[in-house]
Amino acid sequence: MASQEMWQSPIAPGLSWYQATVGERPTYAALDGSRTCDVAIIGGGYTGLQAAYHLARSGVSVVLIEAWRFGDGASGRNGGQFGTGQRWWPEELEEKIGYERSKALFNVAEAAKHHLLDFAREHRIEIDYVPGQLNVAHKASYERDYRRNAEIAARRYDYPHLRFMDRKETQERLGSKRFYCGVRDVGTGHIHPLKLLVGLARVAADAGAAIFEMTPAKAIRQGGGKVTIETERGTITADRALIACDGHIDGLEPVTASHVMPIRSFIGATVPLEKHPDVLPGGESVADSRFVVRYFRRFEGRLLFGGREAYTADNPRDISQHIRRQIAEIYPDLQDIEITHAWGGSVGITMPRQLFVREVMPGVTSIGGYSGHGVMLSNYCGKLYAETVLGNSGELDLFKSLDIPPFPGGARMRAPLLFLALSWFALRDKF
Repeated sequence: MASQEMWQSPIAPGLSWYQATVGERPTYAALDGSRTCDVAIIGGGYTGLQAAYHLARSGVSVVLIEAWRFGDGASGRNGGQFGTGQRWWPEELEEKIGYERSKALFNVAEAAKHHLLDFAREHRIEIDYVPGQLNVAHKASYERDYRRNAEIAARRYDYPHLRFMDRKETQERLGSKRFYCGVRDVGTGHIHPLKLLVGLARVAADAGAAIFEMTPAKAIRQGGGKVTIETERGTITADRALIACDGHIDGLEPVTASHVMPIRSFIGATVPLEKHPDVLPGGESVADSRFVVRYFRRFEGRLLFGGREAYTADNPRDISQHIRRQIAEIYPDLQDIEITHAWGGSVGITMPRQLFVREVMPGVTSIGGYSGHGVMLSNYCGKLYAETVLGNSGELDLFKSLDIPPFPGGARMRAPLLFLALSWFALRDKF
C-alpha cells in the first residue's frame, strides 16, 4: 500500500491538508476469511467506528469493514465545523414537527457536542479544537430571522451562547464587507477531522473491535435470523448489522440508496495568512445563509474554504480554480492567494436535510444522510446505535420518527431531478 503522503483516495479527489498534517495514519489489514460475530458494521467513518468502540468495550463481538482506508470518506475530509442543533434552525424545525420534538432534537445535538469533546479528552485524541462559529447572512432581508434566531435559542432552547451581530460587527469579525449581519456562537467550534478519525480507529481497535480496511461489502442479506455480508475474501455472519456508509451506499442496499443521495463538496487550503491578519482575527469558523452553503475558517494560520457543491458524481478538473473564485468574492485581497491543497468528497443528503435512521431489513439498521451537519451527530449516533443494541437508550428513536421521503424519480431519474432542483436553489442564492 502507498505511504500516507502519496495515498490518493479512489473515492475522493485531491490530497487534503488534513492528510498532509495528520502525522501517523496507521493502516489496517483487509478481511481475509469468514467471520462470525454479534454485530457487523459496514462503513468505517465516525458512525461505524463509534458504534464499534462502544459495543466492543461492553463485550459485544464486532466486525467492521471499510471499503477503502479509514478517513477516505466524509469523516476524514469534511469542513470540521460542529455547528449547533440540527441542520435546520430549531425554530424552523418547530414549525414542522412541534416544539417538544424540536427541543428534544436540539438537546440530542448538544449532548452530541459534549460527547465528542469528552470522548477526545478521555482518549487523548488531539483534535485541535478551536472555539467559535459565525453564521452570516448574504442578504440584508435576513436580518430579522437572524435576530430571532439568537433570541429564540436563549428563550426557548436554553442556549445562551448565540448573539446577534450587526453589519459592522459582522464585517469586523470576518474581515470582509460581503455579509450583512449574523450570529456569533461561542458554545461550539471546529476541529481537525482526520485526527479525530485516526484516533477513533485506534480506540475502537484497542477496545477489541475487529476493524478492516480495503474491504468493500458486495452484498447484504437476511435470513434464518442472521445477517450475512459478502466480501471478496470472506463472509461475515452476524446477529444484526449497521449500515453506516452515508454518501457511499451505492447499490448495496436499495432502501438507503433511495433516501440518501451523494453530492460532491470541495475544500481548498491556502498558504498561511501572515499578511492578512484582518481575515477572521478571532479564529471562528463560518457558515453562510446560502442554500448551497459556503463554509470556511481560519485554521492553523490558513484559510480553509469550502463552497462548491456538485450534484453529480463528476469532479472539476481544477478544484483550486473554483475555490479561489469564491474566496475572491468574499476576500478580494486574496484573489491571487496560493492554494496549497484542494480536495473533495461525497456528502450524503436527504430530501429534507434531516438524518435518515431506519431498520431497512430485520436486524439491519441504516444511519446516514447527515446533510453537511455530521461531525457531531455521526459520532453520537454511532454511540446511540450501540446503546440501542445494549438496551440502554431509546434516543435513536427520535431520528427514526422523522419523516424522510425517498428522492423522486427512481434510481434512473433521481440524480438528474436532484441536479435540476438544487441548481435552481443555487441560482436563487445569487439574487
